Amino acid sequence: MPLRAESGFPELIRPMLASPGQLPPGSGWAFEFKWDGVRTVTYARGGRVRAMTRNDLEVSATYPEVRALSALLGDHEAVLDGEIVALGARKQPDFGRLQSRMHVARPGDDLLARVPVVYYVFDLLHLDGRSLLGASYAERRQELAALGLGGQAEVRVPPSFSEVHGEDVLAVAEDYGLEGVVAKRVTSRYEPGRRSAAWVKVPLVRTQEVLIGGWRPGDGRRAGTIGSLLLGVRCDDGVHYVGKVGTGFTHSALLDLQQRLRPLERAESPFVDAVPADHARRAHWVRPELVGEVEYRAWTTDRRLRHSSWRGLRPDKDPDDVRMPAP
Repeated sequence: MPLRAESGFPELIRPMLASPGQLPPGSGWAFEFKWDGVRTVTYARGGRVRAMTRNDLEVSATYPEVRALSALLGDHEAVLDGEIVALGARKQPDFGRLQSRMHVARPGDDLLARVPVVYYVFDLLHLDGRSLLGASYAERRQELAALGLGGQAEVRVPPSFSEVHGEDVLAVAEDYGLEGVVAKRVTSRYEPGRRSAAWVKVPLVRTQEVLIGGWRPGDGRRAGTIGSLLLGVRCDDGVHYVGKVGTGFTHSALLDLQQRLRPLERAESPFVDAVPADHARRAHWVRPELVGEVEYRAWTTDRRLRHSSWRGLRPDKDPDDVRMPAP
């Protein structure tokens, strides 16, 4: 349930989450492109805009671009759901570029100019004293469109396709190098904080959130820094080992990881299952509190990530939410 202030304006509405799956058959679905960014619910009221991530972290100062909502909304009070995205040279979402903004509490003018972000608003949860959580997806999108949130580069309302085949939308996403699509049942209400079957995410790029449980020192050019990270995901009985990742790092990312992992060191492995001896050799174990994200080719039969590559830390994600996907 959303938390409310005495005035009735919501203090906190946790975002509704999509379940992974295949494109749903039949009618009654709308399709949106899947954006590769930071999921953010924004609260606009009285000229102030507050932005909150999935794990209740306020990032209003990290992404001051969201303040553009104040001018666009005028006298309206609203709670909006969307994704903060950094665009690359081809105007496509670039998660690597976004990484340079995610860990900066108050970016300076130079960083803001070099790596601008865009807030893609795809849902409306509260408007002028009215909760829209019980309204259908189609009704919420209609009211969102009526707000006319356009005219400024920092805020965009991405399209929703309700009378097309999902395969066609997925094909367009692939042509443009997007992450995938999200199918949303047009009659569905908004379910705060819940991973619902009424929203289905169909990725083209396979990614997995992971917990860092250890690291191995590097050799050669990486001597003195991290060679690979030892990764896990949470199951009912604890954190299970799912493999290591040693590619996809920049030098600055490795130095940052070393600083963040140093205070988390522990004497023994945090994984409830055995780590292969060749992976555990020379390992430095840490408390599994840092969330990262990897891109991968497939899961092996023994539930290990195959051909994984590091994408970056995810401070916007809660470690308790990093779970093993369904087989």
